[in-house]
Amino acid sequence: MAAPEDRDLTQEQTEKLLQFQDLTGIESMDQCRHTLEQHNWNIEALNDAKRELRFLLVYLHGDDHQDSDEFCRNTLCAPEVISLINTRMLFWACSTNKPEGYRVSQALRENTYPFLAMIMLKDRRMTVVGRLEGLIQPDDLINQLTFIMDANQTYLVSERLEREERNQTQVLRQQQDEAYLASLRADQEKERKKREERERKRRKEEEVQQQKLAEERRRRNLQEEKERKLECLPPEPSPDDPESVKIIFKLPNDSRVERRFHFSQSLTVIHDFLFSLKESPEKFQIEANFPRRVLPCVPSEEWPNPPTLQEAGLSHTEVLFVQDLTDE
Repeated sequence: MAAPEDRDLTQEQTEKLLQFQDLTGIESMDQCRHTLEQHNWNIEALNDAKRELRFLLVYLHGDDHQDSDEFCRNTLCAPEVISLINTRMLFWACSTNKPEGYRVSQALRENTYPFLAMIMLKDRRMTVVGRLEGLIQPDDLINQLTFIMDANQTYLVSERLEREERNQTQVLRQQQDEAYLASLRADQEKERKKREERERKRRKEEEVQQQKLAEERRRRNLQEEKERKLECLPPEPSPDDPESVKIIFKLPNDSRVERRFHFSQSLTVIHDFLFSLKESPEKFQIEANFPRRVLPCVPSEEWPNPPTLQEAGLSHTEVLFVQDLTDE
């Protein structure tokens, strides 16, 4: 089918022109355009016959023709004709005095009345495959309609098979597209989970690394604090100093450490000495046995200023116990 010449047609008009030619089977583009222009580009579609792949019998009724009434009463209304039409085809009828009938008349170009046209989808376009003009009896009408349908049945079957094949191909393509999309979504979901897992591992490794660095900083700060405490410790009194106190510390690991302090020194000095030792726990308290008590070696609400060794009631020789509080 040759493409229509533009001649100032809009895209919508061009589409209607092609659709009208496809539906009517009229070869001449000029005739199709002339008919559409006469009727303000309002086309009558034959979509039912095309969609259902059935024969369409079109009857144009000439109101003023002498044979029209007899044809309607004796032929079209015959039970056997009605049965054939209802079982094997679609039927459309209209008076040529009506706008719709006139438009179809312009497309089909009948010569006389009564007029019947058999239309079907052939070679993918709506085509007139039979024209019956003039008065005809019921039996002759049935025979001619049957002949037309039998002669063209193979085309209709072929169209059905092609449509079924196209439908199956479309369904298969749709299924393939859906399967592809499902596979794509599955791959995207896998990739998303992989990214999440990589990100989770990265965050975990970063967290471990941060904890490691924090622990290193803590240990370094602790060691620096121990060194500062050690440097700030007052000198150890001599053994012959009458104001000195000899203290033996029992550490949590059962080792013993001994050192002399002065009675006038604060209990904080005892704590700083133990804190500076490598083998001492990070957090600890110092306990005396007689009487059993915890010595207030660090400032607290009760003891904002820890007492001296003498105020704490320590004697010249003492054994004190270091209790590990690190995990508490």
